[in-house]
Amino acid sequence: MSILTLTDADGRRIPVWQLLLRYLLLLVVLVLTVGPFLWQLSTSLKGPGEDIFSSPPKFFPGHPTLDNYTRVADTIPVWDYALNSVKVATTNVVTNCVGSALAGYALARMRYRGRRAATLAFILAMLVPVEGIIIAQFTTMRELGLNNTLIGVLLPGSVAAMNVLLMRNAFLNLPHEVEEAAFVDGANVWQRFFWIALPSVRGTLAVVAIFAFMGAWDDFLWPLIVLSDPANFTLTIGLNYLHGTFANDERLVAAGTIIAVLPLIVLFACLQRFFFRGVGEGAVKG
Repeated sequence: MSILTLTDADGRRIPVWQLLLRYLLLLVVLVLTVGPFLWQLSTSLKGPGEDIFSSPPKFFPGHPTLDNYTRVADTIPVWDYALNSVKVATTNVVTNCVGSALAGYALARMRYRGRRAATLAFILAMLVPVEGIIIAQFTTMRELGLNNTLIGVLLPGSVAAMNVLLMRNAFLNLPHEVEEAAFVDGANVWQRFFWIALPSVRGTLAVVAIFAFMGAWDDFLWPLIVLSDPANFTLTIGLNYLHGTFANDERLVAAGTIIAVLPLIVLFACLQRFFFRGVGEGAVKG
């Protein structure tokens, strides 16, 4: 194959200019998405003697230092806030994986009256903006006595409608013949769910886990409303106090941002193999 006769995955020829255009667009997207993160990382490693607002901007720090991360921990109890976020995010992953798997299987594989109406209810729930129901959520948590608790932060997002629909679509793509054979062999619905259906959608479960962790870890508005005791603050709320106290020291803000983003990067790096497989599992049927 010569350079001028490039082909795609289907064997169709691609002109060189078209291939270059694709890579140029991918490079632009990469710069727009990864560039701000790399700039924050560079800023967090710059010492107090370096000008972070120089023109032209200086991307690489002259004398990299981790002192900004130490100062963040000295300024606010960042590790306590991070632990609260880990508790909320980890529990949110468990509740979403369990709840959405059970609900998705019921919507996709079981036959009962009102199944279509239940599916429509989950679809409509996705169309309602969070800001439109946040007052009702706050009132509910107050009546339950869960204000200013991590359970109050967790409960409204414990099972997301989008995750239920993702699991439903993944279960819909499974061949019915496998479950029918298990039914003939005497397997009940729980056995078919645990031993046949669930292992076949592990990729979609990874997608749900990533979405649930990111949603709980990055959430700012709801914890800000429901929490008032600094001992229960999550990391996003705690970093907001850091920014308000040291608004002129962008190095501390950048270091705090990197601390908040690092767990998400580690999570995605561990689950990326299942993530991309899971997107295909739940994206064929609706």
